[in-house]
Amino acid sequence: MKNVKFGYKEDEIILKGVSFSVNKGQTLAIVGATGAGKSTIINLLSRFYEIWEGEILVDGQNIKDITLSSLRENIAVVLQDVFLFSDSIYNNITLNKEIPLDEVQAAAAFIGVDEFIGNLPDQYDYNVRERGNMLSVGQRQLLAFLRAYVSNPSVLVLDEATSSIDTQSEALIQKAIDKLTEGRTSIIIAHRLATIRKADRIVVLDKGRVAETGTHDELLQNDKGLYHSLSELQFTH
Repeated sequence: MKNVKFGYKEDEIILKGVSFSVNKGQTLAIVGATGAGKSTIINLLSRFYEIWEGEILVDGQNIKDITLSSLRENIAVVLQDVFLFSDSIYNNITLNKEIPLDEVQAAAAFIGVDEFIGNLPDQYDYNVRERGNMLSVGQRQLLAFLRAYVSNPSVLVLDEATSSIDTQSEALIQKAIDKLTEGRTSIIIAHRLATIRKADRIVVLDKGRVAETGTHDELLQNDKGLYHSLSELQFTH
């Protein structure tokens, strides 16, 4: 992103000249308080909205010059609110693409999702019902990760929200995130700082601007910085 400016309303600017980059195969985490502009960045990367000013480039190419179908085929987005259809586990993962069951099972084992699926009645044929109501929040999130993994995207975007998930599910989700992002260009919108300590770089947003960038350890060294304050707030409660 190069000096990106954007707002949903003309008189309400959300991103005020945001710039950052992520190298191929690296993980970039974006953190900040509610309303800082984190989720807006997800919407802009997939071109659900057009930016007002600046540029968003993928491999040096402006995303405005890439067809929407090609752009969205190469970027997998896992949102905080996971949408599942009233259908089988298998069809929810593959989205009716021709992916053999054994490939899906191997992917589930790789990212650590196979055990909970194996414990379900009918396993991969299990019907999750409307919006996945038969599954827990954590289980729906794990299925969304598996869905993203089998699509083999060039860029992975995770809106990683684990605040309402039990400890066991959170551990599984962290393992899945580690496997998903391994060697893959990834952007994680982080809500819990504990989950992004291993990110190659962290961008701290504050009121629509980039306030700080660095690794977890580098940012913690600035005891007057926003990241340090966010860290103290989370780890002392």
